Amino acid sequence: METSDQLSTFLETGIYRLDSDAVFMDSVRVLNRSYTRFRVFPSAYYSRFFETKRIDQETTSLSDSRKRKRRQRNLLLLNEREQAADRRHQESRPLLLRAHESLLRAAGLLMAIRSLRGEFFSSTKRDVDFEHSFIELGREWQAPLYEIILNYSQHEKPNDDGGDDMEAEFLNRQYIIPRESYFYMSDLQQIHNLIPASPVQGFNLIVIDPPWENGSARQKVKYPTLPNRYFLSLPIKKLTHQEGALVALWVTNREKLRSFVEKELFPAWGVSTVATFYWLKVKADGSLISDLDLFHHRPYECLLLGYCRGQIADSKHLAGFKPVKDNLVIVSVPGDYSRKPPLGELLLEYVPGPKPARCIELFAREIMAGWTSWGNEPLRFQDSRYFLTK
Repeated sequence: METSDQLSTFLETGIYRLDSDAVFMDSVRVLNRSYTRFRVFPSAYYSRFFETKRIDQETTSLSDSRKRKRRQRNLLLLNEREQAADRRHQESRPLLLRAHESLLRAAGLLMAIRSLRGEFFSSTKRDVDFEHSFIELGREWQAPLYEIILNYSQHEKPNDDGGDDMEAEFLNRQYIIPRESYFYMSDLQQIHNLIPASPVQGFNLIVIDPPWENGSARQKVKYPTLPNRYFLSLPIKKLTHQEGALVALWVTNREKLRSFVEKELFPAWGVSTVATFYWLKVKADGSLISDLDLFHHRPYECLLLGYCRGQIADSKHLAGFKPVKDNLVIVSVPGDYSRKPPLGELLLEYVPGPKPARCIELFAREIMAGWTSWGNEPLRFQDSRYFLTK
């Protein structure tokens, strides 16, 4: 039963508990908790999936029937790897359906979702045509000579949260940097500069969103990808805190990739798998962004979770934190292409080691308060055009 307390908590935190196995997340509200003087511009974040069409129910039923028959025919033509992928899908399908049904029963939440994009889309003109391509800039010979100017804000009263966000200027563009955060911009060849001098300074939450190799021409236009073998060299063990780390890896639904992660990548990193989370993508009206059984464009992605043991991690240290809940479904309206929802808060209760947790995101394209962000474009979504002044 939906309660006013649930909605009040959602409006405050951006997280709504649909049931014990599913949550809905408003990424903008979650991100805004990282900022003091700015807020994320809702229309710029939720730039897609807000246009809905009315479809006759009889036509929809006929379409669904045709899809089922076509899927049954296609299953007979799947190769061995595709059949394995379909088996994974069939195992997760009931979880995803239950989560979606829980969302559709939450009438108050559905009303709130329709207003996520806010009133600014039609009334506020934003500079959406130009922004720096950090990937292209990084290829220039003078890239190491570029300067980023940080502009600190002076307030009469100190901020109670222990810091304040600031503006940064780079090549005549403004970027918003959240409080108590760090970013390091480089390509994969310089990632070893992140390794701490001592394991006690390591990270106990490591989130990774690699640019997986993909044949999609659209994805290649959005950002360059890397062959899977390149990720074997990521120094996850050396980045890990001495008491261990929770590692969260975003993966696609391709069976070849899942097999690579389970058989090669996690073993090379020293990571043992403990759980799988699912990100289910919906439109503003609560409907899925695509048919759940659409083979090549399913409306969900997976987050694989595992533990990397630290130098002193043993049963005593590992007993002090909550075991990860398997098969959690996170439902949200997607942002820009390939932009992931900020799941750090949902993961913190499972993180080993000292508190507050030392958190890092690899291949990051945005920055969160209290986190270290590394990649070749960590300022990608920090451009001031994505923000409003509070």
